[in-house]
Amino acid sequence: MPDYQPPFTRNEIVSLLAEISEAAGRLAVLSDQASELRLRRVNRIRSVTGSLAIEGNTLSEEQVTAILDGKRVFAPPREIQEAHNALIAYEQMADWQPSQEADLLSAHQQLMRGLIDSAGAYRQGGVGIMKGDTVLHMAPPANQVPRLMRQLFEWLANTDAHPLIASSVFHYEFEFIHPFADGNGRIGRLWQTLLLSQWQPLFASLPVESLVHRHQQAYYLAINQSTVQTDSAPFILFMLKMVRDALEAAATPEVTPGVTPEVERLLAVIAGEMSSQQLMAAMGLKDEKHFRQHYRQPALAAGVIEMTQPSTPRSSRQRYRLTSLGRSYQA
Repeated sequence: MPDYQPPFTRNEIVSLLAEISEAAGRLAVLSDQASELRLRRVNRIRSVTGSLAIEGNTLSEEQVTAILDGKRVFAPPREIQEAHNALIAYEQMADWQPSQEADLLSAHQQLMRGLIDSAGAYRQGGVGIMKGDTVLHMAPPANQVPRLMRQLFEWLANTDAHPLIASSVFHYEFEFIHPFADGNGRIGRLWQTLLLSQWQPLFASLPVESLVHRHQQAYYLAINQSTVQTDSAPFILFMLKMVRDALEAAATPEVTPGVTPEVERLLAVIAGEMSSQQLMAAMGLKDEKHFRQHYRQPALAAGVIEMTQPSTPRSSRQRYRLTSLGRSYQA
């Protein structure tokens, strides 16, 4: 048993654990290999887009998809590099062991390659979490980081806490230590996903990061509350609610992109490269807003169609075509 024990109280946590465990088990039973393969790509894109957006990256899911496909994207070079690095890191995630400090350093090196000089190494100076000009959290001194990280990894390797709790505690403690000069948020979220995926493999492709991005202010508030209370329970509760909501969304057909009747109808008529007007005409639709909200956008989000000009989404010459995933629906 390690000497260091991160403090947290359980309150609502126990009921959430049961709820999430039941939802995860139910989804694992309902999922088949074919559907997992169809959704893994789009969910990975959502995870990367959401995690980077929290750090200020402005790339859309369509642009991240284009980067994954090796296509040219007109965007700030740093943001493109961030997306490229993250896509590779999430792909390599299965090769890392969450209790190995060396693997976390390797993950940081991949995520921050070409972005900072100290990629893969702990920081040598002071750092804090900022919101505008306000300091939300001043991290421990740099000379304490190696010791604090060793303690955290020792706790992780020996704890008997449920993986849902252990992953959230690690995430919070990691953000509190803030061991790197940059990239702490994206590494913390990646590492929690890694920990959860070792408990239930379906978490490897569940876009929890996308939900965290939607609740970004609450995410930072939970970190701050845990620090003020010297108790990671507020952060654990926040992350468990995000995990629960992601599972519920994945298990609900109406919000699972790519399988709605409207998207299936679009896939049945698309051939080659077609404009929005051509697609609407082929389906006998006249309401452009209805088409955009219920057909085109869900199909793009699901990764079954793609833009011919992703860097200029509103171009008058924009056309849409099937992706390899979309073609699998027509097979």
